[in-house]
Amino acid sequence: MSQTFPPHAVSRLRSARLERSTRPFLARGGPSGERCAGCRLILSHCLCDLRSVVPTQAGVCLLMAEHETLKPSNTGWLIADVIPQTWAFGWARTTVEPALLALLADPQWQPYVVFPGEFVPPERVVSQLLPSQLVGESPVEKKPLFILLDATWPEARKIFKKSPYLNAFPVLSLAPEQLSRYRLRRSRRDDHLCTSEVAALCLALAGETLAAQTMEAYLDVFTEHYLSAKQQRKIDREDEVHQRLLALRA
Repeated sequence: MSQTFPPHAVSRLRSARLERSTRPFLARGGPSGERCAGCRLILSHCLCDLRSVVPTQAGVCLLMAEHETLKPSNTGWLIADVIPQTWAFGWARTTVEPALLALLADPQWQPYVVFPGEFVPPERVVSQLLPSQLVGESPVEKKPLFILLDATWPEARKIFKKSPYLNAFPVLSLAPEQLSRYRLRRSRRDDHLCTSEVAALCLALAGETLAAQTMEAYLDVFTEHYLSAKQQRKIDREDEVHQRLLALRA
């Protein structure tokens, strides 16, 4: 049964994108039927009662390609479901939203651009979070703000190359040991993780263990609901993926 939540950053961005559209967006390849506004799934497979919000010190900033907010399979939405400190901005080559620049300049945050280090000059690449900084004689530990490029791989490379306002920040290069479990869209490589899988790795690196585990479990449950709807199967809420998420919520 659907529950009511205030619209989060990705939801608001999606609404703004729909207002600009000249024709209705029709999702291709997904389940058909009326969709829940809260989770984007068809009503018979609604996920809203399983939404799991985990407060964190770390934040997530999503830079989203033009059509990502409209895709029911987009997992940036799941990040905003779980992590309250999530911001989402549509990316454009020629304009930058003032609110994005203000967020990146906020002194409470240490931004990290999450991107493969093999494509970046070595002096910008880090594999761990930066230590506390000294202000006068006092250490000041800024909160990590993970900038995730929510797009296809070719689009993400374009965003990275053509966003000069990101050049001042360290590039966090992740080396995940596991292969992607994401099954809703194809990738040419199994080591290309979806956006919410990347967020889970970042949160774990920041010591946000519960949030990282919840993100992983929530993605698995969302995937099961999405595929069950597409294949016209009933949801088994007693299965392992649901029980894992419920155990984390408890």
